[in-house]
Amino acid sequence: MALPPDSRSPNAQRNAAQQDVFLREVDEAVRQDQLEGFFARYGKPLLAAIVIGLLAFGGWIYWNHRQTQAREERAEAYVQALDALQQENLDAAKAKLAPVAAAEGSDANITSARLLLAGIALRQDRKADALKLYRQVAADEDAPQPLRDLATVREVGADFDAMKPQDVVSRLKPLAAPGAPWFGPAGELVGMAYLKQNKNDQAGPLFAAIAKDENVEDGLRSRARQLAAVLGVDAVDDVVDDKGEALDKPAARLVQSADAGE
Repeated sequence: MALPPDSRSPNAQRNAAQQDVFLREVDEAVRQDQLEGFFARYGKPLLAAIVIGLLAFGGWIYWNHRQTQAREERAEAYVQALDALQQENLDAAKAKLAPVAAAEGSDANITSARLLLAGIALRQDRKADALKLYRQVAADEDAPQPLRDLATVREVGADFDAMKPQDVVSRLKPLAAPGAPWFGPAGELVGMAYLKQNKNDQAGPLFAAIAKDENVEDGLRSRARQLAAVLGVDAVDDVVDDKGEALDKPAARLVQSADAGE
């Protein structure tokens, strides 16, 4: 159905069109005034905020780049120090590690550098320097926990003869549990402390547990097996036949004989 024709006169239509144009112009003028008023009031603070944001972002990018570059430099120095240690050049290794260990932060390279410097200090009969570095790592709450625990074990090991046996037990007993990352070396030190305290009934089973733990280094397991045997504790797993029945443990006697001959 066709729309009815506009009943208004041509003059009325023209006036309506002119009024519509005028209203649009007024609306645009109002919006422009509002925009100009906004920029007049908030333009400078907004511009300052944008500039500050851009500067901060640029600063973060630069800082992140420098951090990445510093980590790469520390990693390279650490590798060079390891090469020097393999060649028994302790002074060269120390020279490479010192700047890394002195850096701020607690990433793995920095912490490992401090541990290596402590080991070098021990080899150069600088026990006090070594203990200081071990304690620094052990007390660093931002350092990786396994490395903090290793520092504790090595500190106690380096100072074992000067420590009271109970102090050794108190420091290392939490680490001397089967399944713990440093169970072997921590357990050996705790076991030796038990022997000093004449607590053979606690030392024997601990040495036996170390000897049976396949995650422990072979040399340490061998020492623990011998100590357990001396203390009258079986440190060899039961030997069974093809039916799963226990034999008379001939393997245990063979292992003990082999250890005795080392």
